[in-house]
Amino acid sequence: MFEPAPYYNDVSRGPKGGRAVWAHTSDNVRIRVGIWPITGARGTVLIFPGRTEYIEKYSDAAREFAVRGLASLAIDWRGQGLADRATPDSKLGHINSFDEYQRDVDTAIAVARDAGLPEPYYLFAHSMGGCIGLRSLMRGLPAMAAAFSAPMWGLELKYRTRVAAWIGSAIAVNTGLSQRYAPGTDAAAEPTSMPFEDNPLTRDQDMFAWMQSQTAAYPELLVGGPSLGWLNAALREMHALAREAGPDLPCACWLGTAERIVEADAIEIRMNAWPSSTLHIVPNAEHEVAMEGPNVRGALFDGCAKLFV
Repeated sequence: MFEPAPYYNDVSRGPKGGRAVWAHTSDNVRIRVGIWPITGARGTVLIFPGRTEYIEKYSDAAREFAVRGLASLAIDWRGQGLADRATPDSKLGHINSFDEYQRDVDTAIAVARDAGLPEPYYLFAHSMGGCIGLRSLMRGLPAMAAAFSAPMWGLELKYRTRVAAWIGSAIAVNTGLSQRYAPGTDAAAEPTSMPFEDNPLTRDQDMFAWMQSQTAAYPELLVGGPSLGWLNAALREMHALAREAGPDLPCACWLGTAERIVEADAIEIRMNAWPSSTLHIVPNAEHEVAMEGPNVRGALFDGCAKLFV
């Protein structure tokens, strides 16, 4: 049913047997789905990556989950990784509505079932994936528990910048300019274009170098800045989610004290109102807690394993 897709094993750290498939969504967008089955798995973790990310980057997470008895699946969202890009400018991260990502989710679930990945399913979602994942849970994603890493339930913007983002992106969408780069961004892709010093992703130099080696070897995985259309869609989705109650299932969230990308207050508000939830504040961690040093990563994945029972 699903055709084999490239999986860059030489820059991956996943368990043996990892592979990828092409899958077409209900609106005929081709996405790539990564699969890491293991013998005797007690369930499957659905990994929802953040903006600009790709399945190989989560091969390390798949290895960590495998050690703890769990199979994994990860998605190349439309517009990034090896999935179809929405515009002729392949570096532009563009989408018209976050509803489109839910079609990717539905397709990934179909892949999981076709591949025989065992239930129960659990969700692990990072950054933009946390925004998509929360909506998916509200739509009835068949997950028994959810773990979030720095979920994008708000963006870390100063008040004036936030107002300008709302107004400017809305004007762009209504005047046919939605496919322009958001102010302050361009085709340069992260993390390849930034030095390790003062990067907002991780304080672990080895993990940072590993991420850079992936995109250096396979630059086709890269995507640059978001479009004004993506920005407007993200703002609208985060605003809509904030007005809705969370789903009734166990949840945990990890947030670094050095977070500079997503809004910590929005995360704390959501988690404080979520029954059966735990918010883990990680000292000195940046945006990607799952890409920090071995001790931090180990604590996070141990916490997920205890939640995913």
